[in-house]
Amino acid sequence: MSTDDVLAEVGPRLRRLRKEREVTLAALSEATGISVSTLSRLESGLRKPSLELLLPIAQAHQVPLDELVGAPPVGDPRVRARPITRHGRTLYPLTRQPGGLQAYKVVEPQRGAEPDPRTHEGYEWLYVLAGRLRLVLGQHDVVLSPGEAAEFDTRVPHWFGPAGDGPVEFLSLFGPQGERMHVRARPARS
Repeated sequence: MSTDDVLAEVGPRLRRLRKEREVTLAALSEATGISVSTLSRLESGLRKPSLELLLPIAQAHQVPLDELVGAPPVGDPRVRARPITRHGRTLYPLTRQPGGLQAYKVVEPQRGAEPDPRTHEGYEWLYVLAGRLRLVLGQHDVVLSPGEAAEFDTRVPHWFGPAGDGPVEFLSLFGPQGERMHVRARPARS
Protein backbone atom coordinates (compact mmCIF):
# COMPACT_ATOMS: atom_id res chain seq x y z
CA MET A 1 0.00 0.00 0.00
CA SER A 2 1.42 3.40 -1.00
CA THR A 3 1.69 6.41 1.32
CA ASP A 4 -1.10 8.16 -0.61
CA ASP A 5 -3.36 5.13 -0.14
CA VAL A 6 -2.64 5.06 3.61
CA LEU A 7 -3.35 8.80 3.93
CA ALA A 8 -6.60 8.46 1.92
CA GLU A 9 -7.87 5.94 4.51
CA VAL A 10 -7.24 8.26 7.49
CA GLY A 11 -10.25 10.55 6.91
CA PRO A 12 -12.88 7.80 6.79
CA ARG A 13 -11.21 6.12 9.78
CA LEU A 14 -11.40 9.40 11.78
CA ARG A 15 -15.09 9.86 10.92
CA ARG A 16 -15.92 6.22 11.78
CA LEU A 17 -14.12 6.47 15.14
CA ARG A 18 -15.82 9.75 16.05
CA LYS A 19 -19.29 8.43 15.13
CA GLU A 20 -18.72 5.13 17.01
CA ARG A 21 -17.96 7.19 20.11
CA GLU A 22 -20.96 9.45 19.46
CA VAL A 23 -18.82 12.59 19.54
CA THR A 24 -19.81 15.69 17.55
CA LEU A 25 -17.32 17.72 15.52
CA ALA A 26 -17.90 20.60 17.94
CA ALA A 27 -17.09 18.44 20.98
CA LEU A 28 -13.97 17.03 19.29
CA SER A 29 -12.92 20.56 18.34
CA GLU A 30 -13.24 21.66 21.95
CA ALA A 31 -11.24 18.64 23.18
CA THR A 32 -8.44 19.02 20.63
CA GLY A 33 -8.24 22.75 19.93
CA ILE A 34 -8.62 22.00 16.20
CA SER A 35 -11.31 24.00 14.38
CA VAL A 36 -14.52 22.29 13.30
CA SER A 37 -13.82 23.13 9.66
CA THR A 38 -10.34 21.57 9.81
CA LEU A 39 -11.74 18.41 11.44
CA SER A 40 -14.45 18.21 8.78
CA ARG A 41 -11.92 18.64 5.94
CA LEU A 42 -9.71 15.94 7.54
CA GLU A 43 -12.60 13.49 7.69
CA SER A 44 -13.70 14.20 4.11
CA GLY A 45 -10.14 13.87 2.76
CA LEU A 46 -9.91 17.53 1.67
CA ARG A 47 -7.10 18.13 4.17
CA LYS A 48 -4.00 15.92 4.43
CA PRO A 49 -3.47 14.54 7.91
CA SER A 50 -0.37 15.67 9.78
CA LEU A 51 1.17 14.65 13.06
CA GLU A 52 0.17 18.01 14.59
CA LEU A 53 -3.48 17.21 13.82
CA LEU A 54 -3.52 13.47 14.50
CA LEU A 55 -1.80 13.51 17.92
CA PRO A 56 -4.49 15.60 19.68
CA ILE A 57 -7.25 13.55 18.01
CA ALA A 58 -5.63 10.29 19.19
CA GLN A 59 -5.37 11.74 22.71
CA ALA A 60 -8.99 12.90 22.69
CA HIS A 61 -10.21 9.44 21.61
CA GLN A 62 -7.64 7.73 23.86
CA VAL A 63 -6.36 5.48 21.07
CA PRO A 64 -2.84 4.86 19.80
CA LEU A 65 -1.79 6.91 16.78
CA ASP A 66 -1.32 3.64 14.89
CA GLU A 67 -5.06 3.07 15.05
CA LEU A 68 -5.78 6.40 13.35
CA VAL A 69 -3.38 5.83 10.47
CA GLY A 70 -4.00 2.09 10.10
CA ALA A 71 -0.37 1.15 10.68
CA PRO A 72 0.43 -2.44 9.78
CA PRO A 73 0.71 -4.80 12.72
CA VAL A 74 4.17 -5.36 14.10
CA GLY A 75 5.62 -8.72 13.13
CA ASP A 76 6.05 -11.54 15.57
CA PRO A 77 9.21 -10.75 17.60
CA ARG A 78 9.80 -14.34 18.68
CA VAL A 79 12.86 -16.16 17.42
CA ARG A 80 11.75 -19.53 16.07
CA ALA A 81 15.03 -21.26 15.42
CA ARG A 82 15.28 -24.91 14.61
CA PRO A 83 17.38 -26.83 17.12
CA ILE A 84 20.66 -28.36 16.01
CA THR A 85 21.86 -31.60 17.61
CA ARG A 86 25.57 -32.42 17.63
CA HIS A 87 27.19 -35.19 19.65
CA GLY A 88 24.18 -35.41 22.01
CA ARG A 89 24.18 -31.64 22.62
CA THR A 90 21.15 -29.63 21.43
CA LEU A 91 21.79 -26.04 20.38
CA TYR A 92 18.95 -23.55 19.95
CA PRO A 93 20.22 -20.60 17.86
CA LEU A 94 19.04 -17.29 19.33
CA THR A 95 20.50 -15.09 16.59
CA ARG A 96 19.35 -15.11 12.98
CA GLN A 97 22.16 -13.50 11.03
CA PRO A 98 25.21 -15.50 10.01
CA GLY A 99 28.68 -14.42 11.13
CA GLY A 100 29.46 -12.04 13.93
CA LEU A 101 28.34 -12.62 17.49
CA GLN A 102 26.22 -15.78 17.85
CA ALA A 103 23.96 -16.70 20.77
CA TYR A 104 22.73 -20.20 21.62
CA LYS A 105 20.76 -21.90 24.34
CA VAL A 106 22.46 -25.26 24.83
CA VAL A 107 20.95 -28.37 26.44
CA GLU A 108 23.13 -31.38 27.12
CA PRO A 109 21.18 -34.25 28.68
CA GLN A 110 23.96 -36.17 30.38
CA ARG A 111 27.65 -36.51 30.75
CA GLY A 112 29.25 -37.76 27.56
CA ALA A 113 32.83 -38.54 26.76
CA GLU A 114 35.81 -37.48 28.82
CA PRO A 115 37.08 -33.93 28.21
CA ASP A 116 38.94 -33.47 24.94
CA PRO A 117 40.03 -29.78 24.96
CA ARG A 118 40.14 -28.05 21.57
CA THR A 119 41.13 -24.61 20.30
CA HIS A 120 39.77 -22.29 17.61
CA GLU A 121 39.59 -18.58 16.88
CA GLY A 122 37.09 -16.54 18.86
CA TYR A 123 35.85 -15.63 22.30
CA GLU A 124 33.10 -17.40 24.27
CA TRP A 125 30.85 -16.47 27.18
CA LEU A 126 28.83 -19.13 29.05
CA TYR A 127 25.97 -18.63 31.51
CA VAL A 128 24.46 -21.60 33.36
CA LEU A 129 20.65 -21.74 33.50
CA ALA A 130 20.09 -25.16 35.10
CA GLY A 131 22.24 -28.08 36.19
CA ARG A 132 26.00 -27.88 36.59
CA LEU A 133 28.51 -27.20 33.81
CA ARG A 134 32.07 -28.47 33.91
CA LEU A 135 34.57 -26.22 32.14
CA VAL A 136 38.09 -27.40 31.39
CA LEU A 137 40.10 -24.36 30.30
CA GLY A 138 43.86 -24.66 29.98
CA GLN A 139 45.05 -25.75 33.44
CA HIS A 140 41.70 -24.95 35.08
CA ASP A 141 38.94 -27.48 35.74
CA VAL A 142 35.91 -25.73 37.27
CA VAL A 143 32.22 -26.46 37.83
CA LEU A 144 29.70 -23.67 37.25
CA SER A 145 26.28 -23.65 38.95
CA PRO A 146 23.08 -21.88 37.86
CA GLY A 147 23.62 -18.13 37.71
CA GLU A 148 27.37 -18.40 37.20
CA ALA A 149 29.16 -17.30 34.06
CA ALA A 150 32.57 -17.74 32.46
CA GLU A 151 34.27 -16.06 29.54
CA PHE A 152 37.42 -17.05 27.72
CA ASP A 153 39.54 -16.80 24.62
CA THR A 154 38.84 -19.92 22.57
CA ARG A 155 42.47 -20.13 21.47
CA VAL A 156 43.08 -21.55 24.97
CA PRO A 157 42.40 -25.32 24.95
CA HIS A 158 38.87 -25.76 26.31
CA TRP A 159 36.03 -28.23 26.76
CA PHE A 160 32.68 -27.98 28.55
CA GLY A 161 29.82 -30.35 29.35
CA PRO A 162 27.59 -31.59 32.16
CA ALA A 163 29.21 -32.01 35.57
CA GLY A 164 27.94 -35.16 37.25
CA ASP A 165 25.07 -37.33 36.05
CA GLY A 166 22.36 -34.73 35.39
CA PRO A 167 21.62 -32.55 32.38
CA VAL A 168 22.84 -28.96 32.01
CA GLU A 169 21.27 -25.97 30.24
CA PHE A 170 23.30 -22.87 29.49
CA LEU A 171 23.57 -19.85 27.24
CA SER A 172 26.56 -19.52 24.95
CA LEU A 173 27.61 -16.30 23.25
CA PHE A 174 30.37 -16.80 20.74
CA GLY A 175 32.27 -14.20 18.76
CA PRO A 176 34.36 -15.69 15.94
CA GLN A 177 36.38 -12.49 15.63
CA GLY A 178 37.39 -12.49 19.28
CA GLU A 179 34.80 -9.99 20.51
CA ARG A 180 34.61 -9.88 24.27
CA MET A 181 31.28 -9.69 26.04
CA HIS A 182 30.67 -6.47 27.94
CA VAL A 183 28.54 -6.73 31.05
CA ARG A 184 27.56 -3.45 32.63
CA ALA A 185 27.32 -3.39 36.38
CA ARG A 186 26.39 -0.66 38.81
CA PRO A 187 29.45 1.03 40.27
CA ALA A 188 30.27 -0.02 43.82
CA ARG A 189 29.10 2.41 46.45
CA SER A 190 31.90 4.19 48.22
